[in-house]
Amino acid sequence: MKNKQDQQSFTARNARQGDIILRTPTRRFVFILGLAGLVVLGAALAFFAA
Repeated sequence: MKNKQDQQSFTARNARQGDIILRTPTRRFVFILGLAGLVVLGAALAFFAA
């Protein structure tokens, strides 16, 4: 177990999330494919639930 002194601390500015960095075409493709998959999954669940 780490001591409290060994742990890094981050400022609020450094800890803030939200930047999506998609530098390569492969990463962009996988990201967009994942978003599209969520939409298709949601539509399929809504269709079969009705």
